[in-house]
Amino acid sequence: MTAFFIGDVALDEYYTADRWPGRADKGMVQELPAEIGGSIANAAVVHAALGGATQFISLLNDSPLSRQLIEDLQQNGVCVDHMLTDPALAESRNLIFLIDGEHVVLTVEMGEPPMWLAQETLAALRHQGFLYTTLYRARRLHSQTDAGVLKQADLLADLRRHGRRAIFDLDVGGCTPEDMPYLSGAAVVIFNEVGFRAAFGHDDMARISGWIRQHAIGWVVRTKAADGAEAFDGETLLQAAGYSVDVVDVTGAGDTFGGALTWCLTQGHAFAEALDFSIAAASRSVTIHGPRGGKIDVETVLAWRKERRSR
Repeated sequence: MTAFFIGDVALDEYYTADRWPGRADKGMVQELPAEIGGSIANAAVVHAALGGATQFISLLNDSPLSRQLIEDLQQNGVCVDHMLTDPALAESRNLIFLIDGEHVVLTVEMGEPPMWLAQETLAALRHQGFLYTTLYRARRLHSQTDAGVLKQADLLADLRRHGRRAIFDLDVGGCTPEDMPYLSGAAVVIFNEVGFRAAFGHDDMARISGWIRQHAIGWVVRTKAADGAEAFDGETLLQAAGYSVDVVDVTGAGDTFGGALTWCLTQGHAFAEALDFSIAAASRSVTIHGPRGGKIDVETVLAWRKERRSR
């Protein structure tokens, strides 16, 4: 069963600083080696490293950097058979500032041009499996079919009818009522604490049971950094504790969590085990510098989790 990841891949340019400057302020930064990242691409690499069959789709220009990004995905076991190209796009780059154990990410604006999926891509997506993506990408999806243009929420609904189950990574952005045509029927919707509060205006997971049932969502997950994560399906509340680790770089931790969760669900794991495994994978990833710190095999995650639990 192949999982599709539709989203960003980018060159992550790293800098460190003692503080984040205020308005009209100045500061000094130290440049670190750049690395290839991008939130959804990171998740795809984690999924592939765990042994999952992985397809990645993004829209890039045709520059040497874009070719480098695509080659890197292939070298990491990610298939790129359905990539899209628009020569007019800007280079895909992120500026990442590491400050006091946290990170600030600035992304070069690339606009929101439609992502036109070829008929063979749509056919590949119309199979059972998972689709890991974001609202930003879902709003841009289009495909020309014999019956006309299929796009956006209608395209996702079509995929769902064919057995493709969506996992949405909403991160800090949360969602609004206007987003519900996209999220309705999703297998999993993932927030971090900031995104959850932005979406619901509170921090009480138990209060969203009606929202979950109304929109036929399988699970809502809230990641809680060092405190682990929790998941709710409208009836059962699951909690997975975090791990005490020496944090090196939190970049890619959420992506590691999402990629690992997708792999677990593809393997048919119970959601409680999937949540626990994904927290272990993400916790381990922050002890390693770079957006791909979560790239590891299953046995290493299990051994790391076992060793940490025994302390």
